[in-house]
Amino acid sequence: GSPLRTLRGLLRELRHASGRAGRPYRDTAAYRHIMTAFRAHRVTSEKLCRAQQELHFQAATYLCLLRSVREHKALHQEYHGKGERSPEEVAGLVGFKLPQQPGGKG
Repeated sequence: GSPLRTLRGLLRELRHASGRAGRPYRDTAAYRHIMTAFRAHRVTSEKLCRAQQELHFQAATYLCLLRSVREHKALHQEYHGKGERSPEEVAGLVGFKLPQQPGGKG
């Protein structure tokens, strides 16, 4: 994608990360660094900055890392083992029901 799209994605991930910390993402050192780097490597009418492609590649890679870490945490919280589970609970997780036992025991 475009550098602007990558920048917006990075800022979105910073909002997610700083939302848990309880402080505005614009007050973080990461936000200031990202904005300074993108402003320093923008293309102007006077020059074509070769480092822009390198910056965009690094930013896209960092965005992928941030997004993957956030998604991994969400998956880990949802599916991480919570100790020993009963057979009924395990059957429910995979979408099955255990058969009823005679005598009303189950």
